[in-house]
Amino acid sequence: MSNISLDLIGQARMLYQYAATLTGGDATEDSLAYLRNEREYKNCLLMELGKGDWARTTLRQFFFSTYQFYLYRSLQNSKDHTLAAIAEKAIKEVTYHLRWSAEWVIRLGDGTAESHQRLEKAVNDLWMYTGELTTATDYETLLSKQGIAVDPASFKDQWIQKVKEVFEEATLIVPGNVWMQIGGKAGVHTEHLGYILTELQYLQRTFPGCEW
Repeated sequence: MSNISLDLIGQARMLYQYAATLTGGDATEDSLAYLRNEREYKNCLLMELGKGDWARTTLRQFFFSTYQFYLYRSLQNSKDHTLAAIAEKAIKEVTYHLRWSAEWVIRLGDGTAESHQRLEKAVNDLWMYTGELTTATDYETLLSKQGIAVDPASFKDQWIQKVKEVFEEATLIVPGNVWMQIGGKAGVHTEHLGYILTELQYLQRTFPGCEW
């Protein structure tokens, strides 16, 4: 998990650095990370939820890594050469993340009665947040039409198929019709993000401009 975290931080840094360049002015990767307010963050709700136990942590990682795999695989064809280069580097890391998390889902699901029960509970808790992964926002649709970004709906079937394959090995059932939570990619978040930002931004907001 530490190695995966370092990979994701590295990917985030590349994206933030490029975003700062596009934003211009005094924007930096640090100002974008530490000085934005909650509504200015555009992220999937799934990734701001609490980690929970090991079953929940690994299942959440599996859902997200599957999404990232298909996203970055498509983003390698972006007309934006910087985004394409970031995706080309990231896909190598995400391929490992997907394999690692899928193996854990299978191990827990097809393991002991307790591990199966915990994973089943994690599925019931998290599934309602997975729909947002492959639901496009207006800005994603616009940028995908320009050949810059990727419409996540374009790989929805692949995402579901991969989840079904892993769930079958894990002796898990894919939930049926479940109402999906959305809003994170439009800046409407759960209460969890507020706690995350409080911890993340505390030092910079308390001591503006501080450096190590």
